[in-house]
Amino acid sequence: MHEEPIDPFNGDPADPAAGLHDPREDDALDPLTEIERQDVLEDLADLEIYQALLQPIGVRGLVIECEDCREPHYFDWDLLRGNLRHLLDSGRPRVHEPAYDPDPDHYVSWDYARGYADGVHDTLTEGTDDSAEE
Repeated sequence: MHEEPIDPFNGDPADPAAGLHDPREDDALDPLTEIERQDVLEDLADLEIYQALLQPIGVRGLVIECEDCREPHYFDWDLLRGNLRHLLDSGRPRVHEPAYDPDPDHYVSWDYARGYADGVHDTLTEGTDDSAEE
């Protein structure tokens, strides 16, 4: 299983983007700081929990407000996971475009997912807190 989307033109001599130069390749690579790296690892761990809780109720992924274009970007679980792993490996985010005609009803924000997970956690631990007080 692949961790990220497969490039359909990988290795194809007729790749339409083969002649294009990525100007970011010339940029000096600033590796993630230890704090940034830890934040990404925590996001990956949180993402696993959010997917486990939200996918069964029809949530397809997360919506993130893009700081560059000020538009919401919709990411399914696997794409977001692949993007975070890419960031860990390369130290830079992937170039991205908004999804084509996503249904916003199938995506939630990080804050919503975090609140939902916290609510589930609180509900599950509520009974154990009561027995400890007795």
